Amino acid sequence: MFTGLIEETGTLQSLSRGSASCVLTVGCREVLENTKIGDSIAVNGVCLTVTSLGSNYFTADAMPETLNRSSLGELRSGSLVNLERAMPADGRFGGHIVSGHIDGTGTIEQILPDANAVWYTVSAPAQILRYIVEKGSITIDGISLTVAYVDEKVFKVSIIPHTQKVTALHEKHIGSIVNLECDIIGKYVDKLLTPYTTEKEADPSGGGLTEEFLRSHGF
Repeated sequence: MFTGLIEETGTLQSLSRGSASCVLTVGCREVLENTKIGDSIAVNGVCLTVTSLGSNYFTADAMPETLNRSSLGELRSGSLVNLERAMPADGRFGGHIVSGHIDGTGTIEQILPDANAVWYTVSAPAQILRYIVEKGSITIDGISLTVAYVDEKVFKVSIIPHTQKVTALHEKHIGSIVNLECDIIGKYVDKLLTPYTTEKEADPSGGGLTEEFLRSHGF
């Protein structure tokens, strides 16, 4: 579990590709404190397991599902990445509940300065936008941000100078692909409100209590 508050930006030292997976070596310092093999570190919002580490780096495996869902496969040696260790049980939720399980990717469509802030407009698929609400939370490349605007095609966030300074977001440009994770609470609510359909309900001849049966009997 993470909060979306970036602890430091690391540098991708290498990305060793397999047929459908890869091994990342990330140069860093702060997130290595008290870290051991098997711990979780979010890399651009993607929860990865530390497989080895040294005094100034760690390695992690990215499986095919991770590469298909995220932008990690587009990284190159020298790329800056946002890093956050899993939140300790006695830590503060300075951001919001972040699982590190990416829902998909979006594309930066516009970057617009506004006094001391910067507006980012990001397009995303409909299945992601449905969970994004104005004044709600969204995670972009692991950064916990507040949604200022959303419609059926894009959403917008306003970035303060501190966020620009301590994350790798300042390296992104129009056309950049970013990792997105929607607020998990919205996804749970949506799942619970969706009518549960069993095989028997799909086939009325199989018996069982259905919505159609209840309506036909006055409920």
